[in-house]
Amino acid sequence: MQIQVNASNGIQNKEALERWADGEIQGILSRFVDDVTRVEVHMSGETPGKSGGGDKRCTMEARLAHHQPVATSHDAPSQDEAFRGALAKLKRVVEHTLARTDNHRARDSIRKDVPTTPE
Repeated sequence: MQIQVNASNGIQNKEALERWADGEIQGILSRFVDDVTRVEVHMSGETPGKSGGGDKRCTMEARLAHHQPVATSHDAPSQDEAFRGALAKLKRVVEHTLARTDNHRARDSIRKDVPTTPE
């Protein structure tokens, strides 16, 4: 699984953030290592004066094998909270997306070989 971290100018300690984010993502998404090919993380500082949310925003996009990419974002007062919130959402979306595929494959077809009896 490839992990790429992008940080805007308002984010401090970019190198440390990249190392930490890589470890966190690898740990949380480790069971999906065969399905997730790439994760992109975008950390940014929100513009002052915007209403709601927080000061930091984290957006994550996961590229899944044989699926469309999925993305999440989370706003929070700190980088850590924004990152953890987006990662928790991403984990749920990946689980849901992959579970739907597994459930679909596990179901019996409605087009079974049903004996037809003439009426």
